[in-house]
Amino acid sequence: QVQLVESGGGLVQPGGSLRLSCAASGFTFSRSWMYWFRQAPGKELEWVSSITYGTSTTSYRDSVKGRFTISRDNVKNTLYLQMNSLKSEDTAMYYCSKDERGRNRGQGTQVTVSS
Repeated sequence: QVQLVESGGGLVQPGGSLRLSCAASGFTFSRSWMYWFRQAPGKELEWVSSITYGTSTTSYRDSVKGRFTISRDNVKNTLYLQMNSLKSEDTAMYYCSKDERGRNRGQGTQVTVSS
């Protein structure tokens, strides 16, 4: 079955960086669009970024454009999210998913941006 395991979160000061990873198994990762979502306390799940298979075309929500970079390694079956210039409003639980609505996502990794 589909298994997604996120890692790499933590506490970082504003302006800092983190790289999230998502280890995927149970499906053909190299032939799947992949997504990052996040959910802040008391707020709804929101899409952050996506990457196609094949050409690895990327898309980002406006608030993270120029700061976040999504990438994938189809040999390691791993999805990444490089997050730079982090802001307090980026604080959330981050999830990866192969579903455009974020269903069947992993357990998440917490990102906290605070001084």
